[in-house]
Amino acid sequence: MNSRFGVLTVAPDFLITAEIVHAITDGYVDALQTLGGAPLTETQLDHPAPLFMLIATGGTENVVLKLHEARQQHVPDEPVFLIAHPSHNSVPAALEVLGRLQQDGATGRIFYLQGPDDEAGLQQIIAAVHDLAVHEQLQQARIGLVGDPSDWLVASMPGAAAVKKSWGPEVVPVPMAELEARLAGIEVDDAVTALVAELQQAASETREPSNAELVEVVRVYKALRKVVDDRALDALTLRCFDLVLNLKTTGCFGLAQLTDEGIIAGCEGDLVSTVGLLWAYKLLDKIPWMANPAQFDETENAFWLAHCTVPRRIVESYRLRSHFESSLGVGIQGILPSGPVTLLRIGGKEMRALWLAEGELLEAGEAENLCRTQARVQLSLGHVTDLLHAPLGNHLVLVPGHHADRLLAWWETFVK
Repeated sequence: MNSRFGVLTVAPDFLITAEIVHAITDGYVDALQTLGGAPLTETQLDHPAPLFMLIATGGTENVVLKLHEARQQHVPDEPVFLIAHPSHNSVPAALEVLGRLQQDGATGRIFYLQGPDDEAGLQQIIAAVHDLAVHEQLQQARIGLVGDPSDWLVASMPGAAAVKKSWGPEVVPVPMAELEARLAGIEVDDAVTALVAELQQAASETREPSNAELVEVVRVYKALRKVVDDRALDALTLRCFDLVLNLKTTGCFGLAQLTDEGIIAGCEGDLVSTVGLLWAYKLLDKIPWMANPAQFDETENAFWLAHCTVPRRIVESYRLRSHFESSLGVGIQGILPSGPVTLLRIGGKEMRALWLAEGELLEAGEAENLCRTQARVQLSLGHVTDLLHAPLGNHLVLVPGHHADRLLAWWETFVK
């Protein structure tokens, strides 16, 4: 059976006929079928697609509890998704049974349809199907940890078990020696030369980096790409300052280029932020940016973000600069477009805490005392003082557009 999700109509086992159930629910079932829903029976609880239970009437609470218990035998930890409608005590039944299931430790949501033609409600169900797909993708994802987390990330060094338990991805340790060995085998061939030329031609300016430094960062990218391919990684994070200290080059371009190619790449061995980057990318289908909060304006509820790399696909233009702290290698000074943005930070000992905010990216900066790519953001939802009073860590993830409600709903369903 090829379907996006399954729909199981739940009716009480007393005082109601099949004809009455059909009269109440057929319009909803037809509407759900147009979205890719497949009507199921109680004998099809092993159906692999996400399951939604359509609550026909009141008196269905114990039936739902039994169905949920049986469903868990086939799809453990699947959230409980209930669909309620305005008549026949459907809503009271949904509220009661989800309350009980949450008491028992289950997660889930009620989707309220005002009628079979409730477009907004139906779209929420489609969004939930995507949410489940993202959850499954994260459960199967592999994040490469190339080297150890940087020593200063004292609040951002979760163990692999914590990452797996809270968010799903498997952490794949990759020794720095492996990356260095792969780098030693990267020759300066036509492919490297062509990428160096493209990088320079697309830049508005090349200020500090020499051609030799550009060649080296492209070689680093090629080595990282080999690690990704050979290790079957969906994302990685790199202890990038080891490249600066030991090889006098940088990973800034390599991380940006991988992200542009759909391989989320975080800086400094920061697993927490890399999970946040991967989550935002999978859920919202938008390329995110990882950066440091650098300066605060509590009066304006605004702050500056800065970092020495940024995916080129999300900037209006960029300069090729040196890496800020070391003046070595290549950093990317990108001009991010003004407009609505969402910011997030995962944190806590078990990575189950979340800070979310929305605002406007007002301007890009060019200060010489900050990391190269700079953006000033003013918040409309959330407060910069939260970061000063109860920070979850350093790096933040920025995503174009306003998505806080979407991210919060996913987190409450699958992580909290």
